[in-house]
Amino acid sequence: MSTFMFFLIPIALIATALILGVGIYSLGKGGAFAKENSNRLMRYRVAAQAIAIGIMALFLMLIGKGPGS
Repeated sequence: MSTFMFFLIPIALIATALILGVGIYSLGKGGAFAKENSNRLMRYRVAAQAIAIGIMALFLMLIGKGPGS
């Protein structure tokens, strides 16, 4: 289980970075896409960050309860 979590953390971080990158690009470019989607992208980024932090916290709890504990 902890190996699965170990690979899930980078995936969550990459997803957060991609959403952030698209949001920054759209705000910099402006136009209709930015007007329609900037708030939605911000909410997606916050949700992705929360998921990434939750996965990291769960991973730390799992490795803290390892075989020697």
